[in-house]
Amino acid sequence: MKGFTLRAAVLALLMFLCVLFGMQQANNGIKSMKGYEDEKFANALDFQKNDGNLEASVLGEDVTSHDLQKKKQQLEEMKAYNLFSSMGKGVADGMNSLVRKGVDIAADLMDKKE
Repeated sequence: MKGFTLRAAVLALLMFLCVLFGMQQANNGIKSMKGYEDEKFANALDFQKNDGNLEASVLGEDVTSHDLQKKKQQLEEMKAYNLFSSMGKGVADGMNSLVRKGVDIAADLMDKKE
């Protein structure tokens, strides 16, 4: 039994090391596919602090709060109905009320036992 446990532990350690080695090789492969080391392309989302203001850029394009407000307004004007979103909200509300009632019942039972 000890031999089996030892062999299984050694095998698990070996597989873990192989996974780490594979991840490192994949990282090196991705960097070599890019062909150059340019740090400005490394981050898809970048935040910078200029003059006390926080500026964000997504894929190299600056994003402002005005852009976000404009998109929010467009979505509100569209008044799109999403079936899956409304179904999800209904299921979440139902589960919330079910769990709340269960907790209330359990609390009442605990109070009665004391």
